[in-house]
Amino acid sequence: MSDHNPDGNDSLKLKTARTLKWNTIDRVASQLLYAVVGIVLANMLSQEDFGLVGALLIFQAFATILTDGGFGMALLQKKDVSQADYSSVFWLNLIAGSAIYAILWLAAPLIADLFQHDMRLIALSRWMFLSFVINGIALVQTTRLMKMMNVRQVAVANIIGLSAGGAVGILLAVRGAGPWALVWQTLAGAAVKTAWLWAKGGWLPDFTIRRSSVRSVLPVGSSLLATQMLNTACLHLYSFVIGVFYSLRSLGVYTQADKWSKMGSATMVQILTASFVPLLARFSDNPDTHRRYIRRINRFTAMLIFPALCGMALVGAPLFHTLFGHKWDAAIPLFQILAVRGIFVVLVQLYYDYAVSLGRSKAMMAIEIAKDAMLFVAIICTIFSRSVEILVWGQLAASLITFIFSLRIAASTTGYSQRRMLADLLPFAVMTAVAAAVAWAASCQISSPPLRLCAALAAGAGIYLLTLWLTRTPELPEMAGYLLGRFRKRRA
Repeated sequence: MSDHNPDGNDSLKLKTARTLKWNTIDRVASQLLYAVVGIVLANMLSQEDFGLVGALLIFQAFATILTDGGFGMALLQKKDVSQADYSSVFWLNLIAGSAIYAILWLAAPLIADLFQHDMRLIALSRWMFLSFVINGIALVQTTRLMKMMNVRQVAVANIIGLSAGGAVGILLAVRGAGPWALVWQTLAGAAVKTAWLWAKGGWLPDFTIRRSSVRSVLPVGSSLLATQMLNTACLHLYSFVIGVFYSLRSLGVYTQADKWSKMGSATMVQILTASFVPLLARFSDNPDTHRRYIRRINRFTAMLIFPALCGMALVGAPLFHTLFGHKWDAAIPLFQILAVRGIFVVLVQLYYDYAVSLGRSKAMMAIEIAKDAMLFVAIICTIFSRSVEILVWGQLAASLITFIFSLRIAASTTGYSQRRMLADLLPFAVMTAVAAAVAWAASCQISSPPLRLCAALAAGAGIYLLTLWLTRTPELPEMAGYLLGRFRKRRA
């Protein structure tokens, strides 16, 4: 990604590097905080506590998407955004969020009836759902900073929000608040993050909603809304099925496995989307340059996701035993399966982002429909097994099939062939397999979970980095250059 820009735009390269750098700092710091707080709360709260809040997260996810309406990503993709555009989206977002919260407040008793008739969910939901309204108020501030490829304040807001929320959650857990510790953790984090963005964002809305502004983002926004609704429906369908047909305790186990596995895949999706969609959108009218960046992004992504997510699966048992003892043993196989699935989740999202950068709404919808249809079929095929683990194996199979379908769509949309897409991924998959074999051999005879974990990580990371260096993989020094904001010019 350090090749000479044919347009000679060194400023763009610097902005891209800083964006990637701060997105990485944001996600790494956020995930470290999330991990520390999560470890403490997982040891203090019960599986049922996590199941109660996990049930609410299903509805919260839909509310968040409906509040956004797809306009945030539409503004990010749009080349020229005016003050009127930002203001119109802000007010629409606030109105939609308030209306959706009112509906969910009234529906709280129905939610409780749905999940084992647990009346605790009524009060929990009415407070928990306030967080999506608070987060929605910061949507335009966040989008505006990302649009300018100036994400430093977004990173700082996320970090201090997580810190504040984590402190509140731990304090309440110590005092025996149970699931309320998780609810107030979410609310406090959202409030602090939003306050920081408004204090540092440097933007205030006009008191207007212009039809022309709404119409300018509606085509992409409506397509994104539809695809995100489908995506969220299928992603949370597993939580819904487990909570309704199994038990809140089983949902708590699944929620923990899903949460920790997503610390890898979701982090990478967020870094890549925030860093590269604005960059690729700049070259949507230049197919050759667009495809050249696709190759670089493919290889860069593969270099990160294969070792990170396969490594997570490999160390699943010693990791959980080190952090939680044997309290969450039931979550370990689920975590390992979901970690491997994360590879395909990241790649499918990457191909979706290529369509977003080109404004190809039909391709975006096709990828989303394929992903959600496969997940739905997997649930139908596995729901009668009465085994959460078999349900999760179905998720992995569905994601693999979706990857194959999305690969074809991405190749057709971008003009970058399937063969070249796969060729970009293959070297890193092979190097990861070699590193994983060495890591397993180095750790399999060690009985102590912490020592086994350290041995596997050290051996796997060492062999992988050594292989990258011996094969003179150009992405290795380029990654260091991007993280440090430095470049070496060379001609394409």
